[in-house]
Amino acid sequence: MADSVARLYDAVIAVRGTDPTKSRTARLLRSGRAKMAKKLAEEAVEVVIDAMHGQTEAVVRESADLLYNLVVLWVHAGVHPDDVWAEMQRREKMFGIAEKLPKDMVPGVARRKAASKVVSKVVSKVAPKVVSLEARRLPKRR
Repeated sequence: MADSVARLYDAVIAVRGTDPTKSRTARLLRSGRAKMAKKLAEEAVEVVIDAMHGQTEAVVRESADLLYNLVVLWVHAGVHPDDVWAEMQRREKMFGIAEKLPKDMVPGVARRKAASKVVSKVVSKVAPKVVSLEARRLPKRR
């Protein structure tokens, strides 16, 4: 996987300075950080929605879009995939491969909590409603 991401990163770097009328990637890179971040967020939400609906093939397609937009944002931000893998290795040594960094160790937690609330609202709109089947007595009308 790291090789695939590295190849994608190199491809994005290669088209960075090309004609934006001929390259969607070059156009996206020139659109600015806000537009790139918006595209990344849109793709992440699409992955969530498809996962909530149990649409495995759609999750695969949207995940590819998500990774593409993430790599484009990395190029713009000057982040190399090796930097991300190094961070993943550092965390694995500290917390294990399947663990996230504890929130009290992450700067900007409040901002992330606000983003999490937005995602929760989106998920609640697409998640099936849970209906309680337990019998409840209604008060008698008088």
